[in-house]
Amino acid sequence: MESKRITTENDLKIAFQIRKEVFVEEQGFQLETEFDEFDALHASSEHILVYYNEKPVGTGRLRVVDGLGKLERICILEPYRKFGLGKIIIKTLEEIAKEKELSKVKLHGQTQAEGFYKKLGYQTSSDVFMEDGGPHLLMIKELMNE
Repeated sequence: MESKRITTENDLKIAFQIRKEVFVEEQGFQLETEFDEFDALHASSEHILVYYNEKPVGTGRLRVVDGLGKLERICILEPYRKFGLGKIIIKTLEEIAKEKELSKVKLHGQTQAEGFYKKLGYQTSSDVFMEDGGPHLLMIKELMNE
């Protein structure tokens, strides 16, 4: 199990396919809202892939929004959940945020993932709100400089 930053168009296409399978096909989000102007290499975002037995099975991205790192588009293909890959994605994105000298990160987590994010040190900072047709929560974490 490892993660890496996406640096090629081919890897970016793999990440998009994972997102489409999880968010659009499995969870029913609209294809039109899944992809945006931050989905490009050298855009104002960093994308990663996470691997299980050398196969890319999860992805996430980080943007800087209002001086905070914003973790987005975090997902893992269904057969590979429960292997600790979500934690690897979060930790990798947090490390990228630290490299950018950001002291806080935030995310809009789906409500069913609130417990997962709390275990990783995130605090719920909003009431439930709808985003892209699903219930979400704003969650924030202070990054410690280790």
